[in-house]
Amino acid sequence: MRSINILDEISDGKLYDIEDMVKADTCGCDGCSDCCHDVGDLVMLTPFDVYEITSYLGVDFDELVGDKIQLREDNKILLPYLKMQDKNKYCSFLNKEGRCMIHSKRPNICRMFPLGRVYKNDDFKYFLQIENCPKDNLKDVKVRDWLGIKNYYENKKFILEWHKFIKALTFRLKFMRDEKEIEEVNKIILDNFYRIKIEGDFYNEFMKCLPEVKNRLGII
Repeated sequence: MRSINILDEISDGKLYDIEDMVKADTCGCDGCSDCCHDVGDLVMLTPFDVYEITSYLGVDFDELVGDKIQLREDNKILLPYLKMQDKNKYCSFLNKEGRCMIHSKRPNICRMFPLGRVYKNDDFKYFLQIENCPKDNLKDVKVRDWLGIKNYYENKKFILEWHKFIKALTFRLKFMRDEKEIEEVNKIILDNFYRIKIEGDFYNEFMKCLPEVKNRLGII
């Protein structure tokens, strides 16, 4: 049987780097918010996403939990996701006009769309998702410009470290059976990466905190 490469099924078959051109520019979306509906199980918020949102809104993480953010468990790991509202399952950060209230600080996954990431050999590339954006005739744009992320390489280093950490944590929790122990692990994650007050540079604080948490959790 022929093996199927999932990227061949969902993308244009190409991989893109930060300086490459890609047909991803929606030119403002023209009022469309289709990609902001029914994606609650897809948009997992990283510590950087939460830092950006809470700093922008001037609120604490726990003030958003239950209203704008939902804690979901996957592979025994409890992490924050965007919360969908109403029977139409629209993002809780959409206003009455269907526009994003945190657009300048939107989560990384939202920022990429219709691009996605594929990880390989401690690196990642971008791919263009096909048939997911309802807008026709997307325009060419440089990946860097489409993402619009300041301090891109620091952000990329964070994303790679977070990806490796979650992967290692998933393996660690696979062998845990005690519910109280699992609950304590998740409390450590939320307290140290999401509830923590960051006074200086996010990336420096995260890189300082990460080895301490890994040591507490017995992750190499």
